[in-house]
Amino acid sequence: MRQIKSINGLMKYLREKHNIDINGSLDKQHLKSVGYYHGYKGYRYIKRPSNKLNFNNFDEVMAIIEFDNKIKALLYSQVMFIETAIKSYALEIIIQEGKTENFSEIYTNLMTDYKSYSNQSKNYKNAYKKRLDTFNRIQNVIATSYASDNKIVSHYLKKDESIPIWAIFEIITLGEFANLISTFNIKTRQSISKDIGFNIGFDSSGKLVENIILAIKDLRNAIAHNNIIFDTRFKKRNISKTLQKVIIHETNVQNIYFTSITDYLVLVIYILKHLKKTNSELNKLINDYLKFADELKFKVPQNIYDQIILTNDKNKLNDLKKFIKN
Repeated sequence: MRQIKSINGLMKYLREKHNIDINGSLDKQHLKSVGYYHGYKGYRYIKRPSNKLNFNNFDEVMAIIEFDNKIKALLYSQVMFIETAIKSYALEIIIQEGKTENFSEIYTNLMTDYKSYSNQSKNYKNAYKKRLDTFNRIQNVIATSYASDNKIVSHYLKKDESIPIWAIFEIITLGEFANLISTFNIKTRQSISKDIGFNIGFDSSGKLVENIILAIKDLRNAIAHNNIIFDTRFKKRNISKTLQKVIIHETNVQNIYFTSITDYLVLVIYILKHLKKTNSELNKLINDYLKFADELKFKVPQNIYDQIILTNDKNKLNDLKKFIKN
């Protein structure tokens, strides 16, 4: 049976097996606070466990943890604002175009993306199936919410009334929200995009809002669950190439591949500018990020720093400041 190690035992293990200088009461307290598994084991690599970092001492581990926590704190309120704002913009357009809050009527009249394809095509079948699957998952969420005495859902169902679309927005996940948006007809999707202020010249398919939600979703969930974000390991899907092109064209920030957390900062600021955040607020985000990056630079070896803050990241942020100013 595997022997359970005490904190002292874990410190000895790190010294002897990983050649990490970890000694004294302060290092011991830090290890207890961050945890061996969430702390050291989680932060000892970049993106994948095979890409291990060669730390000299535990202070370097703590420096990356502190950087990660500061970036999460910096972005938390912003991604939550983005989620709320996009839902609000979408809700206004959906009610305006559907002329109802009734989800069943919206399902019939607006969730009609499948009609953009020939009814003999595979795309038609896939789109119709997605529409049905989305409707069924939302019904399951309603049932689960009712069973757990969700106040909003219970209020309507106890009166035997349909759940309004705004209440559904309150109980579905951000990922399900993206699925829902994707089932709307192209006119509704483009209207949402235009109302937010996105360049619909790059949104002929009406998928820009959906792609933005999907891009921000993994970051939002990682921050909300206090998962590691500094190396973008949270990214679960490839980001839409169309979205990458839109950001590059509008911001003039080049080489946006979402391989560094800096690229996600570019995405966040791109969205926030369209949501009418002030220039001073946006510049403060960049300046705080640069401050945290500079603090990290003085606390870890250059070879580790260069894997977190990539060579052209500061150029990207300088170009991003020009975008904010325009």
